[in-house]
Amino acid sequence: MKREFQLASRRKFFSQTAGAMAILGAIALQRGQAAEKAATNPFAYDVSHLQKTDPKLITYEETARWKAPHAEAKRIAIGPEDTLYLCSGNYLTARNRSGDRGLEIALAEPSRCCAVEKDGTIYLGLRDHIEVFDAKGQRKATWDSPGKKSWITGMATTENEVYAADAGNRVILRYDKSGKLVRRIGEKDKERNIPGFIIPSPFFDVEVSRDGLLRVNNPGRHRMELYTADGDFEGSWGSASMGIKGFCGCCNPINLALLPDGRFVTCEKGLPRVKVYRTDGQFESVVAGVESFVANGKACGPSDCTAGGLDAAVDAQGRIYILDLVTGDVRVMKHRA
Repeated sequence: MKREFQLASRRKFFSQTAGAMAILGAIALQRGQAAEKAATNPFAYDVSHLQKTDPKLITYEETARWKAPHAEAKRIAIGPEDTLYLCSGNYLTARNRSGDRGLEIALAEPSRCCAVEKDGTIYLGLRDHIEVFDAKGQRKATWDSPGKKSWITGMATTENEVYAADAGNRVILRYDKSGKLVRRIGEKDKERNIPGFIIPSPFFDVEVSRDGLLRVNNPGRHRMELYTADGDFEGSWGSASMGIKGFCGCCNPINLALLPDGRFVTCEKGLPRVKVYRTDGQFESVVAGVESFVANGKACGPSDCTAGGLDAAVDAQGRIYILDLVTGDVRVMKHRA
């Protein structure tokens, strides 16, 4: 039987994070303002001003769009020659920039995430374990599950390591290429000044930058965090805010990608939007705003926001691919000249 991801209650979650309290305050203020404007409905909650992005902030344009090949699309990743790999349903499918289908691997259960090496080796995350395939789609290995609660939602690789974001256990798993679990990164540790991850819903991601540091989203704290391969906490940036520069809702950002120069691409749910931040965490621009993902925004309800969401991947030319988890659309976004 499929085991449901254990989510923290909103009441308990909001009581534990100062950032969430700020969000509650902002929501209360907006409700009050809406009540003054809507005499026919004193309880109106007006967030219409958040549904439209200032055009001056949008620095990307859509150049192509196509559908994911199967339902229940989860994640995307870029492989050799800028090939896009999609995890959707019980399949991993490779497609070129035009959306033409290439390699496809059929699986016994839903694919959750993947990372692809330069030689085409595929590390595929299923719910509670990792499987390895060669460039032709032949299974090479199945790694042991790291634990009963594991819920793998993000992956990244280096020359010698494989990293997996385990949302169920709220930890980053570091493996060697043989599948040996070397280290658990990010578990709360006061002596090492590690705050611990707050993951209220199954959205947890990891990337490795050229400097060797891990970039990890901590959605419950509304920020990005940096770690060494040995698990040392190097710093963080981000804040809870309904404004465009911050991260809103109970738990954002949900996914991330890195541009070739190290800048961040972040994805949010609730108010679905994709943004770019500089390497120091300063907001730079919007790739696509809330108005681009109408159906996605409606999928996230007030009491349960596990539905909806976006994912992003970046190719060698700096093009940003956005996956809409609700519609299954894949958009190719290019920076405006």
